[in-house]
Amino acid sequence: MTIPHGTIMGGLSTVPDLAQAIAAYHGVLGLEKVEHGMLDPDLAASWGCPANAGSPYAVLRPASGAPCWFRLVEQPAHPAFKPTTTYGWAAFETTVEDVWHWPDALPPDLFRIVGRPKKLENVAPAFIPMQALGPGGEMVYLNQVLADMADTDLPRAGSPVDRIFIVVLATPDRQAAIEWYVERLGLERGVDYTLPYSMINKAFALPSETQTTITMVKHARMPIIEVDDYPAAAVPRARHGGLLPPGNALVTLAVRDLDACTAQWIAPPAVRESALYEGRRAATAIGAAGELIECVEVGL
Repeated sequence: MTIPHGTIMGGLSTVPDLAQAIAAYHGVLGLEKVEHGMLDPDLAASWGCPANAGSPYAVLRPASGAPCWFRLVEQPAHPAFKPTTTYGWAAFETTVEDVWHWPDALPPDLFRIVGRPKKLENVAPAFIPMQALGPGGEMVYLNQVLADMADTDLPRAGSPVDRIFIVVLATPDRQAAIEWYVERLGLERGVDYTLPYSMINKAFALPSETQTTITMVKHARMPIIEVDDYPAAAVPRARHGGLLPPGNALVTLAVRDLDACTAQWIAPPAVRESALYEGRRAATAIGAAGELIECVEVGL
């Protein structure tokens, strides 16, 4: 299977109870469990998170077989973590077959709905989004794609819950974050949108009409990263020493050639054999907003 440069190969979320999270992602969302074990110390160190060595984890994948892996890592919750108020990865946007199915299908003990399905005036009829928080406070968007956009192709779901096709990055400096991905990883700046962003306005108790500017980072017609300007009240994400950030913790992107990237890797690129990597080289860097971004080499 050819995996284009810039493809989102995975999103990693931290959870306080792995069994509960598996019940959510496998039992409810229908993702297939492909790996389950204890984190390799060398992999944890490559993320700059040595205290995660031996942490219980699971890897899941859409039933469609799309090259996107959902990773769950168990670690203690952080008492200061409040979703959608800190810098770093803010959400993973997945594509689903029927968004209207999910409001009644998400058990309240596993998911908290924070945005019910609604058509967006500025992008309709491209997709219908819905937002929910998972067992670790991670934000998951369930988006039903209806059509492509003028400069962007949006993937249709091949299973009830399919791949992650956009990741949302909360930043103190949107321009610096965009430049990081363009200059370090060879991605492209897409269009800007200015809109009343309900998730941000609710999280910061702002008037509903408050406008936020977001920019898409893409490769050709493939969307990748939505870079969001966050309000001045946002703060760096609190985290336990040596552990992954809480919530939406790490994103994995495909790159043609790790040696052509100019990111500063936490540890030198290394071949990894487990699910997602499948014998490819990988390395992780810290982006401009403090986010962990792992790159997997897929060739041309």
